[in-house]
Amino acid sequence: MAHFDLEKDWPADTVRDALNAHLRPDPVTVLACEVAGEEFDARFSAVKREYLYRMCDRRAPLALDRDRVWLVPKSLDTDNMHHAAQALVGEHDFTTFRAVQCQAKSPVKTLDVLSVSRVGAEIHITARARSFLHAQMRSIAGALKQVGEGRWRVRDVAAALNAKDRAKCAALAPPHGLYLVKVDYPPFPK
Repeated sequence: MAHFDLEKDWPADTVRDALNAHLRPDPVTVLACEVAGEEFDARFSAVKREYLYRMCDRRAPLALDRDRVWLVPKSLDTDNMHHAAQALVGEHDFTTFRAVQCQAKSPVKTLDVLSVSRVGAEIHITARARSFLHAQMRSIAGALKQVGEGRWRVRDVAAALNAKDRAKCAALAPPHGLYLVKVDYPPFPK
């Protein structure tokens, strides 16, 4: 979902086709366009976002998922990772998990869901919230990896959160495992 203002009224299908013509040969396609009300903002009108962070804990290199999944060459304890993640669910000051260059007015956010599960050969970290801080999800993934490797104890995640100090966080997970899966909006008036 994206939005933009045009100086001239164009049919939505014409805008879609023009965008797709300019996007070639990149592997990006606009599926549909529609006229939105002036109050709509693709970022600020969202009511829920869902992110997925993908890891693979094996020694063998990745082939098809290279640069799409974080390869961790050590077995991870997903049960401990999930248990530690629960300390981050709810409303908290996420200063520790916030990038220095974050422009959000407040570090207080509410995570509705934060789960860690094994899906085949992968470990999936799923998070749902109304909004996220800059690098929050990658910071969380980096901390949970530390737990999975046994370098951090489960309680160390809560301690890092309570410190409200970026220096107390684990290293950022690389960007290539992070996916914005879904964005929910309120019903649009007809």
